[in-house]
Amino acid sequence: MKKSSFITAALLAMVSMLAIGCSDASQDATPETNVTPAVQSETKAVVPAAVTPSGIPEGMGVLPAAVPVPADNPQTEAKIDLGKQLYFDPALSKSGNFSCNSCHNLGTWGVDNQKFSIGHKWQRGGRNAPTVLNSGFWSAQFWDGRAPLLEDQAKGPPLNPVEMASMSEATVVARLTEAGYIPLFDTVFGKGSLNYDNMAKAIASFERTLNTPDAPFDLYIQGKGEISEAAIRGMKKADEVGCTSCHSGALFTNNSFQKFAYGTDEGVKSVTNKDEDDHLFRVQSWRNVAMTAPYFHDGGVATLDEAVRVMAKTQLDTELSDQDTADIVEFLKTLTGKAPEVSFPVLPRPAGKALTWAD
Repeated sequence: MKKSSFITAALLAMVSMLAIGCSDASQDATPETNVTPAVQSETKAVVPAAVTPSGIPEGMGVLPAAVPVPADNPQTEAKIDLGKQLYFDPALSKSGNFSCNSCHNLGTWGVDNQKFSIGHKWQRGGRNAPTVLNSGFWSAQFWDGRAPLLEDQAKGPPLNPVEMASMSEATVVARLTEAGYIPLFDTVFGKGSLNYDNMAKAIASFERTLNTPDAPFDLYIQGKGEISEAAIRGMKKADEVGCTSCHSGALFTNNSFQKFAYGTDEGVKSVTNKDEDDHLFRVQSWRNVAMTAPYFHDGGVATLDEAVRVMAKTQLDTELSDQDTADIVEFLKTLTGKAPEVSFPVLPRPAGKALTWAD
């Protein structure tokens, strides 16, 4: 019995020592496993620098971050908000049916995709409505450049008998007063400031925010994205055949007026009555052009493919192949930027009655 007890005790002692050894080994291993993550956390991933692609035609660039702003109409948040309300408000029209957004719909890339826009009493205008997007960058407004600034452009449609058809500036001011705009103008421009000029200034301030950055082309030339091989070929072909002599720079327009021997519209001559201005039109930007069909001042061309062919033949006396045309179209699609996200504003209105409209 004593011998058996002695053996049992010895065996228990050995097992106990083995258990202690395992316990110590696990404790020693724990710090080692903790060391590795600590070292790894100090190692920062190296982000490769963006590589600007080669072969970009001279002058092409990223859409500028800011538009020019007139000294007498600085941007403020309150003014932009007021301009947004006015932009969407049909109170600028005689019938109460039309707003700036009717023809320059911000939900469809700043256009209405109509050949000619619908206006007062469902009349049609005489020219295609150009997009309002990026319009703060243009040297002049309208196809014929008759409005030097956005402020001048904003004064036109409310009084145009085919568009909004309000009778006079005083009529518009009276309607805005009736709607309840006085305190909003007082906040932005000062006491007693609701007038036609300030209305236009507010709308222009809002329109200067409607820009479209981060087009695939913009990202590509910064080394932040890719465009297709077809688009790259189209970019080079457009430069090679001479398209970029007018559609140049980061805006893809040189903001000049060029003769376009197409259609019957006299262009700038309709404003100046000068023979040398016959068929002169402001060079439109290529930015977002894929989204603003139909094309040209008469809205007479339904597709971008056809527009590319017409321009090449009319302006450059060049017959493009099907492949070259398709490539240029693919390039133009890369100039579609990020559309501004604009929520519909609540408009001021009097309580207990409707505004006074007229046919």
